[in-house]
Amino acid sequence: MKRTIVLLFAAVLLFGVQNLFAENKAENFKVYGNCDMCKTRIETAAKSVEGVVSASWDKSTKNLTLNYDNKRTTKQIILTSIAMAGHDNEMFSAGDSGYNELPGCCQYKRDVNRKKNMHGSTEMVTTKIEKAGSCCNSKQ
Repeated sequence: MKRTIVLLFAAVLLFGVQNLFAENKAENFKVYGNCDMCKTRIETAAKSVEGVVSASWDKSTKNLTLNYDNKRTTKQIILTSIAMAGHDNEMFSAGDSGYNELPGCCQYKRDVNRKKNMHGSTEMVTTKIEKAGSCCNSKQ
């Protein structure tokens, strides 16, 4: 019994110390998309980054609410991952090839004056990211 109490105390202490050093940050970002497939893709791309605690995208407002440990990642890394999945956001533009690979219902209207990415061009270096689900029938 005494051993169980000591182990439980050690586990609680370890969990507390881990949370003490984590610095979770909550931020909102504009991310472009249209439908529930976009929601899944955007949230999956964000959550694939180590240090992201949660990600929730609202298709009506186009706002992504992120909670992440800013000692393990940055908003730039997270938003780059989302751009690589084909979705423009307030910091980075998706590459044309990534955007063109999106299903038709997911191809949102793009800004003609797209922002340049961190490499100084409007074309993002992309990696093939598997897209979830099949095309939706949502209204754009």
